[in-house]
Amino acid sequence: MASLFISNIKQTLGNLERTLRILFYQQFPPVNFHELRIANNAECLNERLAAPSLEQLMQDGILWGVPKSRRTIEKRLQRKFGIPKWHWKPLVPRTNLLNCNTCGNTYEAGHLCTHCYNKVMDETKKVQDAVQAELGLEPVEKEVVVLYRGEREQQPNEFWEGKRIVELDRERPSWFSKNLLQKSTQAPATSTDIKPTELA
Repeated sequence: MASLFISNIKQTLGNLERTLRILFYQQFPPVNFHELRIANNAECLNERLAAPSLEQLMQDGILWGVPKSRRTIEKRLQRKFGIPKWHWKPLVPRTNLLNCNTCGNTYEAGHLCTHCYNKVMDETKKVQDAVQAELGLEPVEKEVVVLYRGEREQQPNEFWEGKRIVELDRERPSWFSKNLLQKSTQAPATSTDIKPTELA
């Protein structure tokens, strides 16, 4: 198919060149010019009408993967700039940044401070490792209490009876509250009503 296309282009350019030479009196037309032109046109028409075989298409043809329909202007603009509600590609200044009152780092409004959260996660991981090293993977049948240095003496020995104690040989961080490891004293809610939020 490609070779046939190239041969047709060559033949058309040759005919155009001969015609221009004849028009500008640089070459005399042949005696049987009209007959040759009719014969060439008939031969080209026969070649075009002949259906190429599948083998010829696979050897000489080039099959291009092109889209079947044109993208709309909305789709093109979305690919270029994005969607403002979900993903906006141009850079815009952030206006929802706050400063943490504890550490002073910047965080996004509606989210936890990343620096403080990472500190709590690291301390929680150390507590978990200490509990696993002390108690192993045995089933926990009693309440597990994690204590830092000097916290066991704050309560009498009768208070710790019936509990599995894991002691850490370091001071409790000032930001790591004791309430994180204590059970809630508030009774669970019994109503199924949901309070409305974000009314304003």
